[in-house]
Amino acid sequence: MPALVNYSGDDDFYPAGSFYSNPMDLGCLLSIGSVYYPPSKRARKDSQFAFEGSDFEQVRKPSIEVLPDECLFEIFRRLDGGKERSSCACVSKKWLMLLSSIRKVDLCKSPAADKVIQPLKLDNSDDTEMTTGEEDQELENDGYLTRCLEGKKATDIRLAAIAVGTSSRGGLGKLLIRGSNSFREVTNLGLSAVAQGCPSLKSLSLWNVSSVGDEGLIEIAKGCPLLEKLDLCQCPSISNRGLIAIAERCPNLTALNVEACSRIGNEGLQAIGRFCSKLQSISIRDCTLVGDHGVSSLLSSASSVLTKVKLQALNITDFSLAVIGHYGKAVTNLVLSGLQNVSEKGFWVMGNAQALQNLVSLTITSCRGTTDVSLEAIGKGCTNLKQMSLRKCCFVSDNGLVGFAKAAGSLESLQLEECNRVTQAAIISALSNCGAKLRSLTLVKCMGIKDIGSAVPMLSCCISLQSLSVRNCPGFGSASLAVVGRLCPQLQNVDLSGLYGMTDAGILSLLESLEEGLVKVNLNGCLNLTDEVVVALARLHGETLEVVSLDGCRKITDASLAAIADNCLFLRELDVSKCAITDSGLAFLSCADRINLQVLSISGCSEISHKSLSSLKKLGKTLVGLNLQNCTAISNRSVELLVESLWRCDILA
Repeated sequence: MPALVNYSGDDDFYPAGSFYSNPMDLGCLLSIGSVYYPPSKRARKDSQFAFEGSDFEQVRKPSIEVLPDECLFEIFRRLDGGKERSSCACVSKKWLMLLSSIRKVDLCKSPAADKVIQPLKLDNSDDTEMTTGEEDQELENDGYLTRCLEGKKATDIRLAAIAVGTSSRGGLGKLLIRGSNSFREVTNLGLSAVAQGCPSLKSLSLWNVSSVGDEGLIEIAKGCPLLEKLDLCQCPSISNRGLIAIAERCPNLTALNVEACSRIGNEGLQAIGRFCSKLQSISIRDCTLVGDHGVSSLLSSASSVLTKVKLQALNITDFSLAVIGHYGKAVTNLVLSGLQNVSEKGFWVMGNAQALQNLVSLTITSCRGTTDVSLEAIGKGCTNLKQMSLRKCCFVSDNGLVGFAKAAGSLESLQLEECNRVTQAAIISALSNCGAKLRSLTLVKCMGIKDIGSAVPMLSCCISLQSLSVRNCPGFGSASLAVVGRLCPQLQNVDLSGLYGMTDAGILSLLESLEEGLVKVNLNGCLNLTDEVVVALARLHGETLEVVSLDGCRKITDASLAAIADNCLFLRELDVSKCAITDSGLAFLSCADRINLQVLSISGCSEISHKSLSSLKKLGKTLVGLNLQNCTAISNRSVELLVESLWRCDILA
């Protein structure tokens, strides 16, 4: 394909001419038969010069550039196929923009029209180029072409080129614009070109595009009636007017995401609720003009089929949650975050309204209205709830958690993050009361959890729990872990990262209590653990272990690697970063006949030197990832040799 000439400046052509006011002053130049003229952006041979005595005359040849846009439009729309149109688009920006304004219905069909066009590509400069390269992301995704433009690549010219180049193949199906060129921002003109050339567009994402306003979105609504997904983030120039146009002209809309759009409010959402009967997913975040009327209109429609609802940092009240509780019969996933104006009453009504029978996943973050009373009401009203996540809910205490655990009989996953009024007693009680379905428990930064004495009355076991994650909860100690181990004998995945107070005794008690073999173990940051733990882990669970992470366990030495090499036959990932291992430990690991490590991290291990090159090369037969960062005893030359030898392995150094 031809390339557009790189240039800067405007689109006007400069005729050849002299910089001398008197043509007779050019005698010295005329004597050698040459003429000087100022440099222009494109060399053209469309002018002749005649000199007779003092006469100076420029004779122009007829040029297509003198034709008005209307004539060029008629010519371009009669081109046989996409290949010819792309070739013409390479001539100038003027032609490109004119071609991009031609709608599919305006084209004169010809039996000889080309059916295939080479991919339209643009270089990284501010000017336009069409190539067959793969610099930009043009992919076959979900059955249609996808394009993502970020930063300086996002310009009107590039969008016009994409529209022209893909029009013969039905146009784009998915377009993502993230940011824009600081000098040539994406504007309504670029979206208009997309609307004209891509009538089959199904998904549009605009992130941080301040120069695109209602007019551009209205053009998309007119030209892309098949639009199914719309994502608007930080688009301050788009208001209710643009969203109403989408609602009225895009009846197939199934997903809408609006974030930090200060001019979009209730009126636009009411139009969406009224006209988009197929809407299944809605996400609204940090839109100051959105209130109860907008949110309630999305759910109260008789034809509402909304299954996924996200409401974050909005000025809504108890009324909106009451509407969700009464009309959200189809809702399966609900996320409520930062709703400061919603009280306990709102959450209580939402749970007791009994309409959320199909709710499967609920996430509540930083909502003051989430209390013990409202949490228990949610547990009773959402009978099919399987996943529950509570983050920064400062008014939830032991009573609320225990009451919820007893009421939520279908719960499979429970996550508590920064719920500081919840104690260890409530966690143990919840494990005993969650029935036989709870599979995963996650505790993150819950400062109210304190270690308990060993004399704890034995409650009923939670034999269904397979995954336990306790991260950065400094009060969760060895005694607590021993109790959990007795309550949950079927654990397979354990994450205890950040528990710097954990000792060998707690881990050993857990390892001996488990009946099923552990598969994934994360002990990152457990500073006090020694080789005794790793040796016992390898001996008791080596036949099932696949992932072991010991990052920052400073007391782990070569003895642990020797035990892993002897017992862990199916280990795929091993992280011993910042541990006290040496070259001898890696030698033990490399001599294991049946180990097939895929990922190994020894970052920050200062005792490992160039002597380990042979060991790493042996391990490299199966490795796909190797982390050598901050291994100060390994020289750059040694790293280069490893890179050459382990060419299939991704090495970080």
